[in-house]
Amino acid sequence: MTEIHDAISSSPNGLRRRDFMKGAAVAVAGIGLLPQLALAQGAIVALVHTQAAGDNGPVDSMIAKLNAIAAEKGFTPRIVYASDAATYETIFRTLGDAGAAVIVSTFNEVAEAFKALAPEYPDTKWIQLFGDPIEPSLPNVVTVSYDYYLGCYLSGLFGAMMSPSGKLGYIGGISLPPLNADANAIKAAMTTVKPDATLTVAFAGSFQDPAKGQEIATQMYKNGVDYIQTDSAATDAGIIAAANEIPGKLVSGISPAQYKLGPKSVAAIVSLDFGQSLYNEVAATLKLGWKGGHTKTGLGTGVIDFILSPVFVEQGDPALVAKAKEVWPKIEEARARILDGSLAVPFNTAL
Repeated sequence: MTEIHDAISSSPNGLRRRDFMKGAAVAVAGIGLLPQLALAQGAIVALVHTQAAGDNGPVDSMIAKLNAIAAEKGFTPRIVYASDAATYETIFRTLGDAGAAVIVSTFNEVAEAFKALAPEYPDTKWIQLFGDPIEPSLPNVVTVSYDYYLGCYLSGLFGAMMSPSGKLGYIGGISLPPLNADANAIKAAMTTVKPDATLTVAFAGSFQDPAKGQEIATQMYKNGVDYIQTDSAATDAGIIAAANEIPGKLVSGISPAQYKLGPKSVAAIVSLDFGQSLYNEVAATLKLGWKGGHTKTGLGTGVIDFILSPVFVEQGDPALVAKAKEVWPKIEEARARILDGSLAVPFNTAL
């Protein structure tokens, strides 16, 4: 993997424009300018991620998949950690000036930089993962949203069936409309199983604070919650650690990489495979007729699903594993009904 400059991740306050431009000048001098949209051998395909790597989740998955498609297609990968919003435009402009054929970035915070710069680099294909539609749409920008709440609905069913007390929890990173909808989907599902079930909702205030996640989860478990759905990226590690300390407490995570963090506690995941989504969207840029617009991604796409952990099945408490296997056909039935349209899950963003 070729990095644009070590200063990207070393500055305590994020990337400084001066430091970035110095490093980028060296990188650009080394690779030379490539014809824009030349998705051929050596074409630059860049990922600019706004959360740190090492999260056992979205960012690690995206980095792995970018490197995979780069090796497969002969691209030149560029992977940049943009920790400071003040640097977004500088980073994107430098990549554009370097002839990047595709620039992928993450989450709503990059939207304004995309809107400002994509028109200046019309031969670069821009992909915003976890982004709202741009109105009016730009011909060289694709935004991708995820119907994660559908997976959370299945988690709510499963959690209610697994919980002896009917007390469930949800811990998100930050209260955003899509995450609020995730919590509400859990609540809607669990009350169809147990009308008196309760859901405790909390937000850690960060997607990168395991200590806060552990603090919140520990208190939830002490208050009788049996099952917590995570929705907070790197913060999830602390939630899983809290579950590991109390036998019988369960977590539904977000990534297969979390299985190893809680072999006996991570019973399932509402998987949002950002890496596969990145792979799909970059591969789509190779097709004739590619154009900008908005893509909604839900169940049945290979990106979002609710999955019973195979590690939990092997290593979890036998009684809990037996219960999970017993109720799983009901989860499969609900998934099929969502896919065929006979079960409508509300998208409710008001908490």
